Amino acid sequence: MHKNIEITPSIIEGIQDKKGHKIAVIDLAALGVSNASKFIICQGNSTSQVSAIADSIRDKVLETCHRKPLNYDGYRNSEWIILDYGDVFAHIFLPDIRLRYNLEELWGDAPIEYIPDLD
Repeated sequence: MHKNIEITPSIIEGIQDKKGHKIAVIDLAALGVSNASKFIICQGNSTSQVSAIADSIRDKVLETCHRKPLNYDGYRNSEWIILDYGDVFAHIFLPDIRLRYNLEELWGDAPIEYIPDLD
């Protein structure tokens, strides 16, 4: 399995390159209950921004870590796109969809690091 040490900064940079905001990094490894070690969650203000953020993450991780997602879903309506890198999952939401699914609360026992917005 690849080390998520190098992929997490690339995912965050991909998000920030397209002005994604409210980034949260959930450390699932601390719980030992999931195959994934991290969920990285962010949001965009429109479906086109959600798609652009997902594309930016894919491009950045491929460029810097030479990894493609194992799977991805959500491009059809671009309200919630998930990129599966095996050990790390990136979730890109519209704000209301993020609130509805509330992954931070669902995984509330795990340590969560909030990355400050750049703007």
